[in-house]
Amino acid sequence: KESSSIPSCPWLPEWSGQASILDYYVSDKLWFETNMAAIRTFPDAVFLPGFWSEYGMCTEPSAFGSKLVWHEHELPFASALNGVGAGEKALVLEKPDPRCSGLMPFTLRRLQLAQPAIEAEGHSIRFAVARGPLNIASFLMGTTEFLMAMQLDPDGIAAMLEVITEFLEDWIKVQAATFPSIRGVFILDDIVGFVGPDDVDRWVAPSLRRVFSAIDSDIRFFHNDANGVICAARLADIGVNLFNFSFEHPIDEMRTLAGDKVALLGNVPPRDVLAVGLPDDVRRSVREMKMRLKGDYSNVVFSCGGGLPPGVPTANLKAFIDEAAV
Repeated sequence: KESSSIPSCPWLPEWSGQASILDYYVSDKLWFETNMAAIRTFPDAVFLPGFWSEYGMCTEPSAFGSKLVWHEHELPFASALNGVGAGEKALVLEKPDPRCSGLMPFTLRRLQLAQPAIEAEGHSIRFAVARGPLNIASFLMGTTEFLMAMQLDPDGIAAMLEVITEFLEDWIKVQAATFPSIRGVFILDDIVGFVGPDDVDRWVAPSLRRVFSAIDSDIRFFHNDANGVICAARLADIGVNLFNFSFEHPIDEMRTLAGDKVALLGNVPPRDVLAVGLPDDVRRSVREMKMRLKGDYSNVVFSCGGGLPPGVPTANLKAFIDEAAV
């Protein structure tokens, strides 16, 4: 068994005490030093995807022209293209070039500039990372409008998701071509948890299958910490072999639903236990998860049920790592 977490911009800069979230985005030096501080403080944990070059949820929507709103101590936000509530018909999109659109070249260049220092520390750039097709569509349209349009304008949504999927295939390929050390694909899409089983069959599975197969990879890592039950049984068919899911789903239930071919990454409650609980609460939660697994830790990576939230203290993470290792 291993212990791992998804460290992102809400947690890393505030935890380090060296930078605001905005500082973390604009300073390559602070970004690298903050990531290295986490690795050195928690040497027995694996941080996924590792040296994550990101701009919150803004990276991919920016390529399509979303207006981005930035804050000092909060996540940035990508506004809907026509404004929230503009309508429930799908958008007609043109496919952006990920090499030169929006924040994409900045995402790549940060990693290129940091690559020598990353490798000097004994690490590598291992994952191509992207938000999933439904996630991107929900930012471009507004979540409610997108979900309504899936039912009211299915032909338009099919065309819209086709453009987004082609764009994501290109984006994954560009990352892999830039960094030959990449051997994994990491896709995040919580909107999958808001649709029904027929929608998973019609919209989710075909698109995600194409995105995960865009390159030859060893790890096909999917994050959905909304309703993960809805997609769990389809993950192996989609090609996913590592799944990070909500703490609201017991890990033994998820094992039954996802099957043995999918490794599980989870699922200690991130906010209520890791962030605001005490170290003893963290240890208790890890022990409860072990009890549900009945000693069978094969294809399990102990983590939280989602990304690390703001405010997780060092003592709680160390308690988590210690208890996971027992």
